[in-house]
Amino acid sequence: MNDLQTAVARAADRSGSHSTAPALLLQTLAALGKLSELANAATEGGRRPFRIPPNWEPELSELAYLVYLLADQTAVDIDATVRALAGRVSDAAIDRRAHAAADERESSWLT
Repeated sequence: MNDLQTAVARAADRSGSHSTAPALLLQTLAALGKLSELANAATEGGRRPFRIPPNWEPELSELAYLVYLLADQTAVDIDATVRALAGRVSDAAIDRRAHAAADERESSWLT
């Protein structure tokens, strides 16, 4: 478990804000909804380019805090699992580029 996840868990312990996993999931979805509302308002329903609204940072931070609490409540080492996911995503991107380059070489031989 990394320092951030530990700090979030300690803050929740001190404040008595631990909840059950289902309750945290609902709170996380509500926080995501708030971010969606901000993005919708900032883009006037998608009609304008997205610019980060003034209250984006605290709302995004609340979402992250809740994700860390949910991970703590469900015994997930979020640091390790996110790093593993990032590695898989990176490897997949490298594989796609390699396949695209091979396909391009192959098609140039055919023409």
